[in-house]
Amino acid sequence: MYDALTSRYGFSCPVRGETSVTLSAFRSLERLEGTAHPVVYRVTFVCSCGGEHPGLVTHDELDWAPLGFGGERFFNLMTARLEDSADEFGDLAARRIQAGEWPWSFFCLPEERPRPVFPSSFVLLATADGTVGLAVRCPACARTSVNLVTTSHVDLPFHNDTEVGVVRHVFWEEPVVEEFRSFLGSSEFDARRLRL
Repeated sequence: MYDALTSRYGFSCPVRGETSVTLSAFRSLERLEGTAHPVVYRVTFVCSCGGEHPGLVTHDELDWAPLGFGGERFFNLMTARLEDSADEFGDLAARRIQAGEWPWSFFCLPEERPRPVFPSSFVLLATADGTVGLAVRCPACARTSVNLVTTSHVDLPFHNDTEVGVVRHVFWEEPVVEEFRSFLGSSEFDARRLRL
């Protein structure tokens, strides 16, 4: 499902059969009730066919596979063999986390500080001109804040933007898609950027 070498998720498409998309192509993520082992998320994603389609992603595919724990195999040109990348990618990710780097982060408005997160904390995403409006449920305070980041901030683990736009509104309940999109286009979106 997730390819760590291309940073893309594979899904089925009713028009093209199969498609692969980046995390920034997701539009919504919702944990399915009753799933525990594994936890499963219902996602909606924008497809290359031009439509939006539903899909299912496990917790491991969403949070851990982008760090290289998925066990991708690749053809090593130096040894002329198929090799597993999980050990190397996993070790690299573990060392970066131990050094204080986090794969994904966002700015929590109620706490007025950057927070580390995994993609399973994402609620809604909306893209425009290489940027992503990202609604994130904070794992510490459980409230939802909206940030404006680059697609690389979302798609590539350990690529954290130095500046993040912040909507000066805290969502106490799950934000609805229309309300989220209206905030992105409104004057309430904080034009200043916060240095992280």
